[in-house]
Amino acid sequence: METNLPSLPMMEIFSYLDAYSLLQVAQVNKNWNELASSDVLWRKLCQKRWFFCDMVTLQLHGKETWKQFFIYRTWQEHAKTRAKPEDFTYKEIPVEFEFRAYAYYISKHGLTRNGQGKSAVCMVTSMNRISTWDIHEGVMTWESPVQEFYIELMTTLPEMHIVVTVDIRSTIKLWDCHNSEALATKRMVSSCQLLKAVITKDGPIVLVSDISGNLYIFRIPDLHLISEVNVFPYSIDELHCSPQNKWVFLIMKHPHVLTKVFYMNSLLRPSEFSDPVSTILEFSLCKRAFWTPRREDRITLMSRNIPPSPTKFGIFDMKLEEIGNKVTVQGHLTASFSLADYEGTPECFGVSDKDVFVCSTGSSLLLFNINGLCLQTFQYCPEMIVRLCVDPVHVIVICNNGSLDVYAWEERSPLLRKCYRLQNRSYLPPSSFINKALCDDVSIIGVMTNSPAPCYLMAYTLNICS
Repeated sequence: METNLPSLPMMEIFSYLDAYSLLQVAQVNKNWNELASSDVLWRKLCQKRWFFCDMVTLQLHGKETWKQFFIYRTWQEHAKTRAKPEDFTYKEIPVEFEFRAYAYYISKHGLTRNGQGKSAVCMVTSMNRISTWDIHEGVMTWESPVQEFYIELMTTLPEMHIVVTVDIRSTIKLWDCHNSEALATKRMVSSCQLLKAVITKDGPIVLVSDISGNLYIFRIPDLHLISEVNVFPYSIDELHCSPQNKWVFLIMKHPHVLTKVFYMNSLLRPSEFSDPVSTILEFSLCKRAFWTPRREDRITLMSRNIPPSPTKFGIFDMKLEEIGNKVTVQGHLTASFSLADYEGTPECFGVSDKDVFVCSTGSSLLLFNINGLCLQTFQYCPEMIVRLCVDPVHVIVICNNGSLDVYAWEERSPLLRKCYRLQNRSYLPPSSFINKALCDDVSIIGVMTNSPAPCYLMAYTLNICS
């Protein structure tokens, strides 16, 4: 005899389940299926897994329910893990810029069930011109006019199809990659050092740092100056925004200067705060930083390796605190460990949403938990690891011979699963190396630098449904 418990207590119980468990309980009976398919439950899961769900509606994605959206978006995310090397189309896109190549996605699309999703990149194709490319077809779709001065920095905002550039005269320009003229222009006083565009809950912005250690926040699309703050006595070396852009982390690689974290709202709404809200993280010799995916307040720092001291990792949780009418921020050290027992120096690292750390030492790919316990090791010989590309679903390993190894984070365990290798299809001169890697649901791109020969993009695009 079937017994139906009251709906409200059942919904409360179901709210603690993950997606896999919800799909299981939905098979018990008709009543449980109706409760376990509730939009309230599945929207919460979508918002936890993809922060952008806070700012979109289902109508934009053509889905009727949040459950359908979750299942479809997860299917998209795992397209590369289901694929085989022969499922990829390979294209090489030449870059005239011989010294360094900037390339970023200008639009990112997932694989569809009835066809090929397409991705496009924008890159500096010569020292004073940018262009966009359909990487599946390997064809140029737009090119800017020749600029008066060399382009020194570039970033993109794929959600809005926007490109931001800075030239050697420190002139910021905003492009829509359709029109020949820039949408907005802003001249800086000091030389620019870093450039990043993000979408916040207050709208899209550009973050710019200069050689004097100042951080500027400009509004998109008119490049109106929202705020500025002096962060360090000299230039900022790295800038990292948290997954939902609540925090801004900044590094100055100096032995006597510690890292800083700013509360983004205090930079976006200067009239509401007497001063920008920030804190210093007590972690010396910081070399790299990585925000934990799908967790807004956790960041991991990696120290520089200076023998005899080993490489250290520190995990900090950021927390806002109110004292009277004043808002402060604190960074609490949650865990730390060092790699004293491993050969080689970690150069690249990333973090999964399960707090598993992956790092490369050149000849090895190592996985650790939050306490420093080694969970998994992948050996590389004779090739060497030169880059890692880490996201919540994949780890892409780039080797010195140009090959790309695709790994996937296991859904219900902390480990990695090796999926396949994409072999480099071109001859690489001894002076060649991949200085950057990009990936989305349907493509993997390596930015190949040859000296003195020109650079080019190695683009692998998934072209069938797997």
